[in-house]
Amino acid sequence: MSTLATLAVLALAALHAYILVLEMFLWTTPRARAAFGTTAEFAAETKALAANQGLYNGFLAAGLLWGALASGTVGFQVSVFFLVCVAVAGVYGAATASRKILFVQTVPALIALALVLLAH
Repeated sequence: MSTLATLAVLALAALHAYILVLEMFLWTTPRARAAFGTTAEFAAETKALAANQGLYNGFLAAGLLWGALASGTVGFQVSVFFLVCVAVAGVYGAATASRKILFVQTVPALIALALVLLAH
């Protein structure tokens, strides 16, 4: 992959690692509540669900990191797979939770996917 494509995949991995931290460890803090638009009561009630969701974001981050660091065809295929997973998850999240997810998750994933495909 080109340097630009690799950097885009790594940036998306970092974003999902950050989301993991917000959802798994900081869910009830003012920072996470502001990021997700939740109340203190809602955050307290959904802490376990958010931690589970954060774990899935961690898997996405790990897969993106793997794709960025693997060489050749494996790196390309893994990157494409996980970028498509992120984009689909973003579309679903935008449809069911918040339209903001489309711009935070799906658009960056599609940009990174385009860069990866162009670099191949």
